[in-house]
Amino acid sequence: MAAPAKSTDASISVTTGQSENVSLQYSLILDHLIGDKRQIKDLNPTVMGALPSPQKTEEQKMIERGMESCAFKSLIACVGGFVLGGAFGVFTAGIDSNVGLDPKDPLRTPTAREVLRDMGQRGMSYAKNFAIVGAMFSCTECLIESDASHFLFVHPHFLS
Repeated sequence: MAAPAKSTDASISVTTGQSENVSLQYSLILDHLIGDKRQIKDLNPTVMGALPSPQKTEEQKMIERGMESCAFKSLIACVGGFVLGGAFGVFTAGIDSNVGLDPKDPLRTPTAREVLRDMGQRGMSYAKNFAIVGAMFSCTECLIESDASHFLFVHPHFLS
């Protein structure tokens, strides 16, 4: 069962079992991907063929930090969810044949005011639900990406 495994170094040759061979290959791949063998890319705009960008002012940096904050991202997701949920709710109410019908008298034709009221109620219900889900998703995603949550995951004794 022992098979020779070759390393990238020509001077080292190791004879191991199958599981150790896979482990060695995996570590060589990791070393290639994140070790010193990986070339560092220079992302200078002039090297990449683009025009160099001017230095940002403190005001521009402050606005950029504000727009990348978790609160702003959650607010945008909440507003976007509210708008899309409202539109989706009005659309689904518009194609639903039971909108505006009275359960006590199903043969009576609903008035336009009753249909519009039901469409508005359904649109508002969908809008609130989409806004809550959008804000929760955006806030959770942002907190997972942020350095503060990374610090908590690295140091779990801060959770107690």
